[in-house]
Amino acid sequence: MQVLLFLVDTVFFVLLAVVLVRAWLNAERISMAGQPGQFIMALTDWLVMPLRRSMPRRWQSSRWDSASILAALLLALLHAGLLLALGHWMSAGLGGASGVALFGVLPLLALKLLLRTALQGLLVLVLAYAILSWVQPQAYASAWLHRLVAPLLRPFQRVIPLVGGVDLSALALVVLLQIGLMLVG
Repeated sequence: MQVLLFLVDTVFFVLLAVVLVRAWLNAERISMAGQPGQFIMALTDWLVMPLRRSMPRRWQSSRWDSASILAALLLALLHAGLLLALGHWMSAGLGGASGVALFGVLPLLALKLLLRTALQGLLVLVLAYAILSWVQPQAYASAWLHRLVAPLLRPFQRVIPLVGGVDLSALALVVLLQIGLMLVG
């Protein structure tokens, strides 16, 4: 049963993370023409495009990709439902809960997954950005990651001075993201 739960968690984490990155790329107006944009679109078009076509125009924002955000919410709800169906949450103290009570827990589990995935995804992006900026700052991936991570690092860069020519803002953001993960977990 643990192997099945691991596989479900992994598949949904990857899908949810990629859908969130797609929404973020669109919010930052980063082109999806090259890699990893094409990979992201290939993984998410099956869900995002039908949602985009079926959404009323008034729900579609000029900055945020509403269809991707809705896809993330649906994936998180589906994941929480699958976990409940597999009985994972039963062993966590919900054994005597009725179906109505479990249905009430579903949005909370989905929100927890959404927050955890967003924080873990940001952590991975910030770490990748920091490592690439030290090792290979001229790489295409470094520039792409910079465009994604720079808006998050700016508030830290205003407060934290360079130490010996090294920008420690990424380290401060990693610490803050870790604290966020502790609070969510």
